[in-house]
Amino acid sequence: MKIPSSQSEYLDAYKNSVANPENFWAEIAEDFTWKKKWSEVLQWDFHKAEVKWFIGGKLNITENCIDRHLPSRANQTAILWESNDTQEPSKKITYQELSDQVCKVANMLKAHGIKKGDRVCIYMPMVPEAAYAMLGCARIGAVHSLVFAGFSSGSLVDRINDSKCKLVLTADGAHRGDKKIELKTIVDAALQHCPSVEKVVVLERSHSKPAMKAGRDFWWHDEMKKVSTVCPAEVMDAEDLLFILYTSGSTGKPKGMVHTCGGYMVYVNYTFRTAFQYKEKQIYWCTADVGWITGHSYIVYGPLSAGATTTMFEGIPSWPDMGRFWQVIEKHKVNIFYTAPTAIRSLQAAPLSFVEKYNLSSLQVIGSVGEPINEEAWDWYHKNIGKGNCPVIDTWWQTENGGFMISPIANVTKLKPAFASLPLPGVQPAVMDEKGNELLENNIEGRLAIKFPWPSIARTIYGDHQRFKDTYFSTFPGKYFTGDGCKRDEDGYYRITGRVDDIIIVSGHNMGTAEVESAIDEHPAVAESAVVGFPHDIKGQGIYAFVICYQKPNDAEKLRAEIKETVSKIIGPIAKPDKIQFVSGLPKTRSGKIMRRILRKVAEGDTSNLGDITTLLDPNVVEEIKNGAL
Repeated sequence: MKIPSSQSEYLDAYKNSVANPENFWAEIAEDFTWKKKWSEVLQWDFHKAEVKWFIGGKLNITENCIDRHLPSRANQTAILWESNDTQEPSKKITYQELSDQVCKVANMLKAHGIKKGDRVCIYMPMVPEAAYAMLGCARIGAVHSLVFAGFSSGSLVDRINDSKCKLVLTADGAHRGDKKIELKTIVDAALQHCPSVEKVVVLERSHSKPAMKAGRDFWWHDEMKKVSTVCPAEVMDAEDLLFILYTSGSTGKPKGMVHTCGGYMVYVNYTFRTAFQYKEKQIYWCTADVGWITGHSYIVYGPLSAGATTTMFEGIPSWPDMGRFWQVIEKHKVNIFYTAPTAIRSLQAAPLSFVEKYNLSSLQVIGSVGEPINEEAWDWYHKNIGKGNCPVIDTWWQTENGGFMISPIANVTKLKPAFASLPLPGVQPAVMDEKGNELLENNIEGRLAIKFPWPSIARTIYGDHQRFKDTYFSTFPGKYFTGDGCKRDEDGYYRITGRVDDIIIVSGHNMGTAEVESAIDEHPAVAESAVVGFPHDIKGQGIYAFVICYQKPNDAEKLRAEIKETVSKIIGPIAKPDKIQFVSGLPKTRSGKIMRRILRKVAEGDTSNLGDITTLLDPNVVEEIKNGAL
């Protein structure tokens, strides 16, 4: 497969992918191991929300992530693991060891009655066994459903019951910084309400000696002793389910996004190799948790299918101090580093001495994922971490997409801070106005839709295809609606302006919250901000900003005036916040996403019913915000 490595090659590949999408993806798919080749590349109908890729093709994704690498890479490190505890030795798991462990997990699952099509819940720490669990399920055709190890028992109940999981893979506990999370205790509480679960297999990680229910609960190490390192790969159809991953809905219960075997594999491999320009023997580190789509696609399936060395990190960026990321990069000579703007901004707030004490010269590419990155954070990251030499790969994509959609290509795409830049080959974006018309020119702003399927698009919401159709394909019939607003500039570059439901209409002008936040964050006293709309008698909607400062302001009114002036200079007077509330923290989920519905309620003066806040990283922040300024 030819990976574009120059601007002219990108333009040729993109042109080809639009003119002949089926031929384009078929040629890429030829490079993988298939049990049987497909009879048809693509069937699709966005009006019915139906997409199929590589119809009739037979494969197993684990043969493409492991087996095909063994002749040449058996002794190469597949997974490089770094503990939360700086005193615990790192682990280097070779491709041969990965093969042995995955086959043992697969056999363990079969021994406990799991077969093709059964759903398995994985609720584990960031340890190699979490990857073995995912791949072990895929080896035998079981469908894995990962739940981030930190979600509450209630969240676990919702996800287990929705997909009717038969077995849970978990651990006694998890370490995150100086905290210990009692995972088995959380599972036990959840399983009082989960009748479909028959067995639980528990990894010993924290040595917390949890209660074990006879006949239901089994120790991982005991079960692994009983099974072989040989397990033939189940033959899977390209459209068979690979995994279900739940993403929060703006309303209602979480949505179980379904991803399938063939198209997902082809797409995450291609985008990993393309965007990062991955080269043999590079050390790659994505700091995400495997419980999120980023971990699925760009810790496990993308890098391993490419034969890369992928890093798994159990800890957090601030433990034991704010230099932890940089210490790991120096220790393992990481070449490609991929993290979230939330992490970047928190590390930016720390003294630069935490960066300067480490040698980051091994870095060649740095990336950003999870939300639009503001210019100040982009500049800090590029200058202080990339030393001005590393391209910042600012990727835009979603759980529903499976892989990168709009992204720079390292050392190919000319960079613009805070712009996701150009669509990757195979991605056909459309900017829509509110009436459903596609805006064809540049220098425009609207809503981002996609007008042609790509191989890793989610196929449905598990058990609720009508909700899938209503959510993603009803706003602009015949197109996939991302839910995001965007701008396309004179060069055709895309800048994501935030969720459309985060668009504030001020005196008839659409203001993207991400854009206003980016402007506020330019003030040197500001560490981070979140903006929402609130009812305004004259403007219709006003702008309410919640602002975290590096230090508690001495003169709050003076700082408010300066922030408003900063925004006025960067965007214009129309974007000046009407209200600014200084806070010590924002209500964030454990994945780093700001729960804006809480901020909207506070801004509107309605704090009587803020809804479920159990998934927040720190629920105490909500009380402080409700009670007003610092």
